[in-house]
Amino acid sequence: MKSQELNFDGVEKQPLKVFTEKAYLDYSMYVILDRALPQLADGLKPVQRRIIYAMSELGLSAASKHKKSARTVGDVIGKFHPHGDSACYEAMVHMAQDFSYRYPIIDGQGNFGSTDDPKSFAAMRYTESRLRPYAETLLAELDQGTVEWLPNFDGTMDEPALMPARLPNVLLNGATGIAVGMATDIPPHNVKEIAAACVRLLDEPDVSLRELLKLVPGPDLPTGGEIVTPKAELRAMYETGNGAFRARAIFESGDGEVIITALPYQVSGSKIQEQVAAQIRAKKLPMVENVRDESDHEDPTRIVLELRSNRVDVEQLMAHLFATTDLERSYRVNINVIALDGRPRVLGLRELLIEWLSYRQRTVTRRLEYRLGKLNARLHILDGLLIAYLNLDEVIRIVRREDEPKPVLMKRFTLSSEQAEAILETKLRHLAKLEEMKIRSEQAALAAERDNLDKILKSPARLKKLIREELIADAEKYGDKRRTKIVEREAAKAIDETELVVAEPVTVVLSTAGWVRQAKGHEIDPRALTYKAGDGFQAAARGKSIQQAVFLDSTGRTYSAQAHTLPSARGQGEPLSGRVDPPDGATFASVMLGEPGDRYVLATDAGYGFIVKLEDLYARNRAGKAVLSVSDNAKAIPAALVAEEPGALIAVAAASDGMDGRLLVFALKDLPELAKGRGNKLFNIPSARAASREELVVGVAVVPPGGRLRVLCGDRAMTLSFAELKDYRGERAQRGAMLPKTYRRVTGLELELPAV
Repeated sequence: MKSQELNFDGVEKQPLKVFTEKAYLDYSMYVILDRALPQLADGLKPVQRRIIYAMSELGLSAASKHKKSARTVGDVIGKFHPHGDSACYEAMVHMAQDFSYRYPIIDGQGNFGSTDDPKSFAAMRYTESRLRPYAETLLAELDQGTVEWLPNFDGTMDEPALMPARLPNVLLNGATGIAVGMATDIPPHNVKEIAAACVRLLDEPDVSLRELLKLVPGPDLPTGGEIVTPKAELRAMYETGNGAFRARAIFESGDGEVIITALPYQVSGSKIQEQVAAQIRAKKLPMVENVRDESDHEDPTRIVLELRSNRVDVEQLMAHLFATTDLERSYRVNINVIALDGRPRVLGLRELLIEWLSYRQRTVTRRLEYRLGKLNARLHILDGLLIAYLNLDEVIRIVRREDEPKPVLMKRFTLSSEQAEAILETKLRHLAKLEEMKIRSEQAALAAERDNLDKILKSPARLKKLIREELIADAEKYGDKRRTKIVEREAAKAIDETELVVAEPVTVVLSTAGWVRQAKGHEIDPRALTYKAGDGFQAAARGKSIQQAVFLDSTGRTYSAQAHTLPSARGQGEPLSGRVDPPDGATFASVMLGEPGDRYVLATDAGYGFIVKLEDLYARNRAGKAVLSVSDNAKAIPAALVAEEPGALIAVAAASDGMDGRLLVFALKDLPELAKGRGNKLFNIPSARAASREELVVGVAVVPPGGRLRVLCGDRAMTLSFAELKDYRGERAQRGAMLPKTYRRVTGLELELPAV
């Protein structure tokens, strides 16, 4: 069956591409112009403007009683803003929060959120609200012909397209918003400073930005704090309308405490507590004992850090916290507003104030013209009334005898329709002789006001003077002192992790299965610790918690980890393979811990080795660092710490199939120091035995004068004094002397130092 194309009258057909492009463009323009970006003229978004206007219509001025917020929200969404009530209420709450707005517009009663959680406000059925006095700067001239009026969404009433703002609210309270393809981030400012800059521009239109910044040094945040951005960066920010600034908390110290008295804008005190407490638990703030919040109504911000000692460097501590917590924050600035031509633009401070002043001049001009029109209309009426009083008997006669007195009055006395109507509406009580005097007095006053308005409208200088006086008066009425200090400071720097850790003695223990742990102190016996089934002691190293532990695997690679980060020896530790990535089949042979300049003897069971500094063993990544070259089938054995004393000896033990144990002792100076490699021959193992691995080196130790050497044979041990080692002296790379028959099953060597 042949398909037919159906045609419907009145249905528009469009290609999908054209329709989707237009639909998305319409949506984008709506979001940009009617939701996300503020107007330069009044600094408000549509929902904010509608809330303020609806509250004024409800009579919720600063002098009235509070009314339920639900009443206001209902009026707003029912008359002007047909959207969700929760979004409308949230916008209303935001304008009431003194920690969000530098100059709040709404006076809230009830729970309107807190700095810790701005969205923790109560439901609108529980809270009440009214306008604050500051709202008068937006509403005072609304009914004076200053702005255009538009029909609301259903055309049943009108709403103002803009508010006739008497102050540049867009800068005073700032704004944030994300539109389609653009966003805005405008910080709040101080009204006295912004008004002073406007006055300077009125007096000197060509004044430079540098001069304006002497009056407006930077943003003024509601919660105070310090802005620590260099002046050059602030100037660049105000010049382009783009940039960023950094703000940090204010603190004071004394009696072993640091008290934070002001937080950066939009920073939660509870979050600061969590961040500091987390560092205390992670032992990254050993100089801080505790953190607590003592904030109340008298002290809205009071976070106390208890120090462990009065000797703590407070400046260094706070610099660390500024770098690692929200006690210092960076704020993006993008002064993107809908300009007077209806297009979104990013403006610098000077350009924005110039454009706002042009709006203000236009608004004041319209206000004066509106007032002038009212004056002329009233004077016109007064002229008619005066004629009536001067001819009162004739007027009364016409009114009494004529069926249509209005046209007769107009013809008889050459009156306009408005004048005749006013005469006819005059009450009898106003026919007294004194009324003529009142009319003439009112005429004189209105005529003087009219002449003054005429002069102002005809003189740009007089108009600027009026605007100037009003700006100064409003700034004085609603202004206050700057809350945020502008201080240039060095960038905060976190304290090095090793500086934050308490330097205390620790013992790092490695098991044969590659599990690692660290115990406080040097008195612990590593062999006495409990190990998992099938596991046992492999090696141990004593040092400090701030040092790096170095692990050597059987392939000759080394790995690093901060000692204080290793798990506690109260448990059985954790597998080292979770921190590093050794080659397949590799096992961990040894652990080293000490100062970077400490020296160790690295050796393989094939009988080769060398001396190396500990710092040359530090590895930067999980894969480790290749240091000791290990021949085929050979393995690295536990490293030996070098005793830096004259006359120290190196002891090397070897065994053949667990029997025929031999010991060779030679001078430490006979072994070279290298950064990496195979090293020199320590012990002579015949090539046939080395290839078949019949005979292996099982231990190396460096014995200083006065030290003793323990020869381990399973669970037994033989101790040799330094003097007794002469029986095993020889040259490097010799075979050494046979150990006593009872100790020929040698398994390792240990150094035993004299008690200090």
